[in-house]
Amino acid sequence: MEKTLPKQGETYFLNLRFLLILTVCIANAIEPLIARMGGLHALYSWIYTFHIPLFVLVTGYFSKGGLDGPDGRKTLLQIGMQYIIFQSLYSFLDITLFRVPNIRHSFFAPYLLLWFLVSHMGWRLMMLGMRRLPPAGRFAVAAALGIMVGYLPLDGAWLSISRTFVYLPFYVIGYHFSFDAFMRFFTLKKRFVAAAASALLLIVIALTGLAPPPGWLYGSMTYMQMGHPEWYAGVYRLAVYGLQIGSAAAFLGWVPFRQGRLTDLGRRTLYVFLLHGLIIRLAAASGLYGFILHPAAAVPVVAGAALLAFALAQPAVKKAAHPVVEPPVTWILRLERMAFGKP
Repeated sequence: MEKTLPKQGETYFLNLRFLLILTVCIANAIEPLIARMGGLHALYSWIYTFHIPLFVLVTGYFSKGGLDGPDGRKTLLQIGMQYIIFQSLYSFLDITLFRVPNIRHSFFAPYLLLWFLVSHMGWRLMMLGMRRLPPAGRFAVAAALGIMVGYLPLDGAWLSISRTFVYLPFYVIGYHFSFDAFMRFFTLKKRFVAAAASALLLIVIALTGLAPPPGWLYGSMTYMQMGHPEWYAGVYRLAVYGLQIGSAAAFLGWVPFRQGRLTDLGRRTLYVFLLHGLIIRLAAASGLYGFILHPAAAVPVVAGAALLAFALAQPAVKKAAHPVVEPPVTWILRLERMAFGKP
């Protein structure tokens, strides 16, 4: 198993990771406006064709060599602590300050973006369970599970079960991703073509409105919940996989290979991910979106979301929020050793 990542591969995926968190901030910031502004709806739909699959792929890539052993256990514990802390924090603020309707407050129902933490634990555990399978076998099993989970007669949001299985194939791809092979294939000409294809997809969605319903792009609902009880509903999921893979591959054309400012920012995307929702929720609760009545007024919203991503990725934010965003778990491991009489 590969224990270290190629330096250039690490740089590329850190650059990608920040660009993705940038799109996450923008998508979440414009979501309250997409029902009444077609251009923002197109931008939102375009972002959702690639950003979750690529984020999962990047997460799988950075999991190389760190799934099992002490490092793997420590990572699982830390993700679990992050979930407990932020699920409690978001739920508390929602009840006392944000007062967002129709949200279930339960540790079994991840609060909005916190589904990713629950699913991340699931992806790591399932990869360990498939360790005896070759890479192709892991991908085949993951894709089959991603399609079959839609047929389950349950709420797909429960413990993020739907998204965990739907996006498992992208985690497997990321884990086995060969950056050397990618470098040989993704020549400069192909990068330009990919970037152009990504821009073209946005234009097509904006002009035609052709994009899967949000439920298919979120991956959080079963087929029944999306109004598709047909026995062949899994074929739709397969088609969405095709769109997501194509859109994700095209977006890679925008990502620089060189180390730079984006690389440094990409090391602190966890802080952007866990903290930006608090600010966007606060903006929504303040009634700010009620004053945005014209598409031109939405431009500052997009710009503000981008600035928010840059601001939350600064070293000062990490220094201030580190105990909450990356809670120490050594004390849990110490208690565990004491309980089992280990030195």
